[in-house]
Order: sequence, then structure tokens, then C-alpha cells
Amino acid sequence: MCVRLRKEWRGLVQGARSLDAQTATVLTLYGVFVVLHYKVGGRGFFLTHVAPESSTLHSWIWWFGTQAVTGFVLPVLVLLVVFRQHPAAIGLGGGDWKFALVALALYLPVVAAGTWVLSDGSEFQEVYPHYRAAATDWNLFLIYHAAFLLYWVGWEYLWRGFLLFGTARTLGLHAILVQAVPFALLHLQKPAVELILSLLGGIALGALVWRCRAFWIAVPIHAAQMLALDVWCSLRVRTGVSGTGPEALLALIRAVGGG
Repeated sequence: MCVRLRKEWRGLVQGARSLDAQTATVLTLYGVFVVLHYKVGGRGFFLTHVAPESSTLHSWIWWFGTQAVTGFVLPVLVLLVVFRQHPAAIGLGGGDWKFALVALALYLPVVAAGTWVLSDGSEFQEVYPHYRAAATDWNLFLIYHAAFLLYWVGWEYLWRGFLLFGTARTLGLHAILVQAVPFALLHLQKPAVELILSLLGGIALGALVWRCRAFWIAVPIHAAQMLALDVWCSLRVRTGVSGTGPEALLALIRAVGGG
């Protein structure tokens, strides 16, 4: 029995030594960072343990800010300090910024049209904006989305920076798929259409970031999606306009303009 145990132990040690330390660490810690954000960064935690007298808006800002810490600050420190990676090697360089800007310019009209169609569904109007008061107050809407940028930096770097570039040297192009799957699974509570799009979008964003060699392009792309969807849903809630054709858009414009 002792001989068998020693043999198994040696096999375990040899297997552990064969692992790439950075890849193993990244594949372990990304899950830790997600759990940490949901437990400590949650709005319920903030309103219960941090600032019970605060407003709902403050709890959203807490959620966004803690995502920036758990998704960007901590992962960057792991790669830069622990594994001594160069910033450009982990997606923090300028990359091919010209290509990134062209991709962004081509994508914005697509996302504006796509979110216009999605916003016609009640399942989206009932969910977006997540901070419901923003749907009827433009001042709150602007504050909410300004703070939302912190969230996008942390959210995008966790998947399209830490997980993508942190495993790239061992997984190669497969890292694009590896980062897309858990990203999509975190959309399980979203409307079915959004869940499917999250998987496809996660793969597409991963491929784009890989091509650009910098994660920054993912931030305005994802932020633009949410901003456009929130704007359309808010306008529909305010005006009661439904439909996706040109006549519906004209009716919405007239309603907003008071005409």
C-alpha cells in the first residue's frame, strides 16, 4: 500500500511540475476573482455591510468599482508583479489601434440597429437599464453610465486580457474559446437571445482583441452595446412606442421632440 501511495504521489508531483505556472494560476484565479466580485462587490453586500443608508445608485457604483478592482487591478498585478510580464504581452499596449478604430467605426451602426430591434421586446424593456430610475431620469442615466465605464474596464480585462493573454502562450488560439465559455455562462439569467449572443460575441471579441493585440478595443464595443440598448429601452419606456420599422423610429423621434 505504501509503495502504491508513493508512486501516486510521485505521479502527482511530476504532473504538477509539468504545468505552466502562469497558465495554471490564471485558470484558477479568474474564478476566484469572479466569486470575490459577486460576494464582496455585490450591491446587497454594499447596502448591508458597507453603507446601509446609501442610495441604490451608490450600490451600482460600488458594483462597477469593485469589478474594476477584481477584473483589472488584481489580474494586472498578478501578471506584472508575480509573472513579470511586459504590459504589451498581456494586452495593455497600444496594439494595432488603427485596425481597432476601423472595427469600432464599422460596428457602431450595427450595434445601434441591433439594439433598436432588441429593445422592442418586453423582456428587454423590463431589464434595461438595470438601474430602473435611469430609464426616466437623464441625469441619473448619465451618472450611471459614466460609472459603468469602470465596470467595462474590469469586465473586459478579466476575459479579454487576463484569461486570454494569460493563457495564450500555452493554449494559443484556443485561448479565444476558453475565455468565451465562462463569459457566456455568466449570462445564464439574461434573456435567451442575449445568452446566445454572449457566446458568439465573446468569441468575436476575443478574436478581435487577439488580432489587435490589446484589450482596450473591447471596452468601447461592449460599453456601446449597453449604452445603445439602455437608450432605446429608456426611450420606449418614456414614449410607449413599439415596433422596429422606420415608422416606429419616426414616431419615437416625434414623441421625444414633442411633435
